[in-house]
Amino acid sequence: MSTPSTVDRAFEAALYDTGHATLDTGASLLAADPASDTELARRGEEFVAAAWRRGWQPADVVRLVRRDLDDPHVRLLAALVRAQAPRDRARGPRWRAQLDGLPGEAPARTDRFSHATAVLELYRLLLRLPALEPLEETAAPSGAAARPESRMLTRVRALLAKAEATGFPQEAEALTAKAQELMARHSIDEALVASRAPAGAAAAAPGACRIGVEPPYEQAKAVLLDAVARANHCRAVWNEPFGFSTVVGFEADLDVVELLYTSLLVQAQTAMTKAEAAQRAGGRKRTKTFRQSFLAAYAHRVSTRLTAAARTQLTDDLLPVLASRDVAVTDRLDRMFPETTTTRLRGVSDDAGWTEGSEAADRARVDPRRPLT
Repeated sequence: MSTPSTVDRAFEAALYDTGHATLDTGASLLAADPASDTELARRGEEFVAAAWRRGWQPADVVRLVRRDLDDPHVRLLAALVRAQAPRDRARGPRWRAQLDGLPGEAPARTDRFSHATAVLELYRLLLRLPALEPLEETAAPSGAAARPESRMLTRVRALLAKAEATGFPQEAEALTAKAQELMARHSIDEALVASRAPAGAAAAAPGACRIGVEPPYEQAKAVLLDAVARANHCRAVWNEPFGFSTVVGFEADLDVVELLYTSLLVQAQTAMTKAEAAQRAGGRKRTKTFRQSFLAAYAHRVSTRLTAAARTQLTDDLLPVLASRDVAVTDRLDRMFPETTTTRLRGVSDDAGWTEGSEAADRARVDPRRPLT
């Protein structure tokens, strides 16, 4: 009969040392004792719960495991997260969406030793996760109705998906412009409704979410996300080691930032593929520096256009409302990140890539708001 000591001995051998020999020792102990499986799974759920207490969220851990390990580890993690969820405390809608988006079931086992090795490799990673800034989802003000966002966001996603898929630039422009109009109207309506809440009612507070900034060329992508965030009354802080940016803002604006950033990334990738094909047709060989310069120029030019577009939507009646919200966002950001540093883009040295990226950004629809009338 097994006791937890089998798992304890395996952990002592494998989790606190990064060597392959110690990993093999731990895996051998677990593989030889099938009765230890239940305890091993329970310990894994404890590691997951500890990650949540340190500020991690399901999508964050999935992204890191996918980057540093392999697909079987991702599926093992997803199974652990699902198993732990019923014992977790109540979470907000963003957390629920991350649970719904988890990968499929864990892969079928090949042999006990290989399975135990994968489990220990995953637990090694979970054990070493550092603390992150907590992203508590803000509760709705007392007595407030649920945000009527689902239908609008569904329409926006459908419009952007069509804009990204069409091969006709004019159609893409029209679809993206309509999506941006819906997002702008929704964000402004949210701000005005909040400003007119009865005296004494609990005021909504800024929230925060993490958005993955995936390699390659993650610096340029982080710049693009920062531009989208600032244009929509949010602020972004990039965590390069873990591949995400934390975006701080009011909930409606966070939704806009994620949707618009994702769409612009797709548009940039499509434009870059076409630019590379044209360069190859002209006899020029494109390189990593071309792509890095292209995306850097795209992000720089989109930032300029977003800033200009954001200014055009300001009216006298909106200025006090938006200024108050900007102060609240900055205060939340400063409390979450009392110390930040700036960085400069590296590897931008291809003139053709910069030119093509700037022109592609000029063709992108980035004017997300129009003046109120």
